[in-house]
Amino acid sequence: MDTLHLQSINQLHQLSGISKSKHPLFSIVRFEDLRKIETNRRTRLMTGLYQITMKKACPCKMQYGQTPFDFDEGVIACFAPRQVYIIDKDFAFATSGWQLSIHPDFLRMHPLATKMKSYGFFDYNVNEALILSEDEQQTIETIFGQIEKEYRLPIDQFSREVVLAGIELLLTYCNRFYHRQFITRSTNANELLSKVERILDDHFSNATDGTLPTASYLAARLNRSTKYLSDCLKRLTGQTAQQLIHNKLIEHAKDILTTTELSVSEIAYQLGFEYPQSFSKLFKSKTDQTPLAYRQSFN
Repeated sequence: MDTLHLQSINQLHQLSGISKSKHPLFSIVRFEDLRKIETNRRTRLMTGLYQITMKKACPCKMQYGQTPFDFDEGVIACFAPRQVYIIDKDFAFATSGWQLSIHPDFLRMHPLATKMKSYGFFDYNVNEALILSEDEQQTIETIFGQIEKEYRLPIDQFSREVVLAGIELLLTYCNRFYHRQFITRSTNANELLSKVERILDDHFSNATDGTLPTASYLAARLNRSTKYLSDCLKRLTGQTAQQLIHNKLIEHAKDILTTTELSVSEIAYQLGFEYPQSFSKLFKSKTDQTPLAYRQSFN
């Protein structure tokens, strides 16, 4: 598989077959203006850019949970630098929508640089994209249009602040709409929670000298990004994936403590702890009792 590394806005424009960017550190283009990328084999593409895309009428399908969607609805996807894209031989751009690309240097020394790193959706997988309602799509398109208008103006001392204000507004709405999506697609989210609990129950029920499960382990089992899984579970339960893992672990530890004569060290190793002290510390933080004190309370 070939690999392409794009580190600048103009390299991206050259690959996309469009004219040189009007600004060296950011650009906004419409998908209908992009030409088809010609490739005879699958290609791995890595960029050093932030990208925010809104796609419509894309000649491919996507899936959210177990439900297929197409791009007749507006779909937002956000990508951080150093993420990997795979371009297949039959790849084609959406026929309508926007692509906003931002070099990290454009954000340097601005509060938005830190704020963007707090938005988990920059680390979501493509199948975790934001599906927009009609009203939401109109709102997003209006903001893209305002950023595009500024992009086409001559650069002056206010250009950067105006563009960054537009990007910040765009991301604030994306954050709001993602939270709405967690609620309106709660059936899929609840199904995800049930799967998490089944995976953890199975893991701990069959634990002998296993490893301690992690949020990334759960995400891989569920074909989700770690950040998306934690954000979704946080919205549903008020707890992150790691907190849910710890809670489930404590439930199983209580069962073992009250139904076997295994030592605390043996239980710790069985559940995946390298050091028994770490298990005892976690157990006490969750129950206000040491494992031995908990066991003795049932004698």
